[in-house]
Amino acid sequence: MQDRSNRFALIAAALCFLFGAVPAHGQQLSETQSWAVDLAGRYTVTPNVTYVTANNYEAKLDVYRPKDNTDVHPTLLYFHGGGMVNGTKEATAFTFLPFLEKGWTVVNVEYRLARVSLAPAAIEDGRCALRWVYQHAKENKFDTNRIVTMGNSAGGNLALMLGYLPASSEFDRQCPGNDDLKVAAVLDWYGITDWNDLLDGPNTRPYALTWFGSQPDRRQIAKSVSPLTYVRSGLPPTIMIQGNGDPNVPYDQSVRLRKALEDAHVANQLVTIQANTHGNFSESQMNDAYVQLWAFLAKYLPGQLLGAR
Repeated sequence: MQDRSNRFALIAAALCFLFGAVPAHGQQLSETQSWAVDLAGRYTVTPNVTYVTANNYEAKLDVYRPKDNTDVHPTLLYFHGGGMVNGTKEATAFTFLPFLEKGWTVVNVEYRLARVSLAPAAIEDGRCALRWVYQHAKENKFDTNRIVTMGNSAGGNLALMLGYLPASSEFDRQCPGNDDLKVAAVLDWYGITDWNDLLDGPNTRPYALTWFGSQPDRRQIAKSVSPLTYVRSGLPPTIMIQGNGDPNVPYDQSVRLRKALEDAHVANQLVTIQANTHGNFSESQMNDAYVQLWAFLAKYLPGQLLGAR
């Protein structure tokens, strides 16, 4: 009964967000309002699936799957932000609504935060979530050739790490396996690319100090969870979206990642938004970012990119 209640709560939240003012009797719904009404009929939501248990913590994920799932669909693996110290998967569910509108399957993932386990636990969880997607692809119609990772802030770090980690990863201790965990593209919204940059000096950030704690080898760990460490040829196409005055994650981290990807001949794009904010972009800025994001996926994602309903 609890799962059913959660499912209806998620759908109701999406409807409230999209509906806006309700038209008077006899008037036509707008295209967006019509899609919102249709959402519950087109999607099934399986909430709070435990994908790994570590340190006595059950990490969970939600699966949003089209009901007419007769064929495999592009699959978004999404990670919320919060500096590895806060945030929830439920609070950021609206972030991936554009992908539901296009008929994608979405896997919304939570992971261990600093209060449960220090670095690199969240990376281990992300790796387990990706392996779970591979191992449950058949029953959920996940297209393992079109798995795209996306995240905001700390979630962007996770999305990048899952795309960049080599096959023989040191982060597979919690969920070892023989699956060839490949990602087709990475969508990074103002993610952290160099954790050591945040531990000392002018760019020191409290959330970074909290995530690494007082571990004696924290600099070595920080390097191991920084996407810049793993840049090489053959990585998945990567798009980075960030405000040039971001106060929480230095914009220079995206600039440095772009330069490293260019030098390694990896397809990439940096979408620079004129904003002094950490996310929280204006409607027009978000629209422009998504125009470029969809164009990027249409160019680099294999197979047909699903369109709007």
